[in-house]
Amino acid sequence: MPAAFVSFKTRWAAAVCAQTQQSRNPTLWLTEWASEPRDIYWDNLAIPYVSLTVRRLIVAVAFFFLTFFFVIPVTAVQSLANIESIEKKAPFLRPIVEVPFIKSLIQGVLPGIALKIFLIVLPTILMIMSKFEGYLSKSSLERRSALRYYLFNFINVFLVSVIAGSALEQLKNFSKLAAKKIPETIGAAIPMKATFFITYVMIDGWAGVAGEILRLKPLIFFHLKNFFLVKTEKDREAAMDAGSIGFNTGEPQIQLYFLLGLVYAVVTPIFLPFILVFFALAFVVYRHQIINVYNQEYESAAAFWPAVHGRIMFALIFSQIVLIGLMSTKCAVTTAPFLIALPVMSYFFHLFCRGRFEPAFVNYPLQEAMMKDTLERAREPNLNLKGYLQNSYVHPVFKDEDEEDDDDHVNGKYDDNAVVATKRQSRRNTPAPSKMSDASSPSLPDVIPEN
Repeated sequence: MPAAFVSFKTRWAAAVCAQTQQSRNPTLWLTEWASEPRDIYWDNLAIPYVSLTVRRLIVAVAFFFLTFFFVIPVTAVQSLANIESIEKKAPFLRPIVEVPFIKSLIQGVLPGIALKIFLIVLPTILMIMSKFEGYLSKSSLERRSALRYYLFNFINVFLVSVIAGSALEQLKNFSKLAAKKIPETIGAAIPMKATFFITYVMIDGWAGVAGEILRLKPLIFFHLKNFFLVKTEKDREAAMDAGSIGFNTGEPQIQLYFLLGLVYAVVTPIFLPFILVFFALAFVVYRHQIINVYNQEYESAAAFWPAVHGRIMFALIFSQIVLIGLMSTKCAVTTAPFLIALPVMSYFFHLFCRGRFEPAFVNYPLQEAMMKDTLERAREPNLNLKGYLQNSYVHPVFKDEDEEDDDDHVNGKYDDNAVVATKRQSRRNTPAPSKMSDASSPSLPDVIPEN
């Protein structure tokens, strides 16, 4: 295996090694920060560095074609919402679709349900792509899948729904438009799809939150496993494991709703109550699920936040461009040039935030490392760090049941010391204090007390 985990006696030495180039040849002796033991994706450690670029090129091409060909079913779904196109293509259905109840069902509920069905298998496909790329941690896999899921939703759920549902019906020469006319076209088309997105938020968002509380699928799988597979208490514990929350699917969906809320806040204000209800319900439900149901699979040290912030700023800038396009189609053409300052200022604010705060998520300051080392030596001079690290990064294949039982015992021992009270029956995969120290991930004081 062309990879290894190297431990150091001090944080300063680890920071210097992880953040510097070790050889003249940039493809030799590559060093980077190791993820925590639970976050390691062991299957990708043996992939040679040279093949990573080829793998990522293949995945990029595959994702492009996946996004492109998915336009076909999305366009077909949007055609369901157009009664005139159904009557034109299938005249024999006219007596049926003209019934008021059937007509409202076709225009309101059916497109959202059909679109949701097409998107069910998408997260699994995107996660397989991320694993093929060769990322070394589960958090990196989920971040990469979340990025692609967001791009996919933005292109196929939002843009294609808008263009296929209204713009292509009215502007047959859309592909021949000049670049400066594209914002005007999208700005005029977006208000016409407000009804579809309201029903989509109700079907996918509201119903999704309700389904999160019910958890019918895990309940059914638990009873099946309990009936056919459970033999011991450990089997029952595994069957009851709720797993992690799944950032690669939940986070992009929430950010899509945030994008919809920003876009329609000015264009169609009636859309806002539906979004606000969704976020209020989602906050209550997911807070409860994270505290009492889901287990934390790994600790990524807030590595998701730079990507989340970038997509938030993208949604803000895109909503401002849509507003400019909409104003250009109305009687307020003279005000449109003044609105150009909004996306420009938002973009430079994003650059400022990246320059000021993103390095804290990427690099570890040597000043901070030296300070932590000094304080640790003063507070815990007998800390056996080597004894803890020598068994931390062990492949799961080489771990026996005794070690796993010891980990479960340590997890259960500190249930009462949890930062947030939880009703979970198991603390499986939940961070636990080190077995080599009585403190749980000790946070060192800023000042050493004087004797």
